[in-house]
Amino acid sequence: MIRHWLAALVLTLVASFASAQDDEMLGFIIDDTISHIGHDFYYSFSERLRATSPMDFNLVVRERPSARWGSLVTVEFQQRLVYRRFLPPNTVELKDEAYEAADQVRMEIVRRKLEVLLQDTTDLERDEL
Repeated sequence: MIRHWLAALVLTLVASFASAQDDEMLGFIIDDTISHIGHDFYYSFSERLRATSPMDFNLVVRERPSARWGSLVTVEFQQRLVYRRFLPPNTVELKDEAYEAADQVRMEIVRRKLEVLLQDTTDLERDEL
């Protein structure tokens, strides 16, 4: 009796763990910017992305400011770099830059998702590649 109960409990835990890995929260754009220029870029970038595409992915927007060169802004998708650009310290048209970046990132995400779908995995699972 106890064996059956224990086996049922183990099976339930394994099934719930497997389904929990599929239940990832999506639609986040993490702001890891520091300066005023970086925050403005992030705001316009996220505004454009949310307005133009379904948010079925997560992104991280990072910034490394430099007094001499401006700010290096990067965007990561699934821990891989999809966008990188230096923003000069006196950027006036930041909104246009951010909108262009959002469009480029959206196209890169679509390309990467399509690449994953078309990947030949007959011999290996996706996590083994």
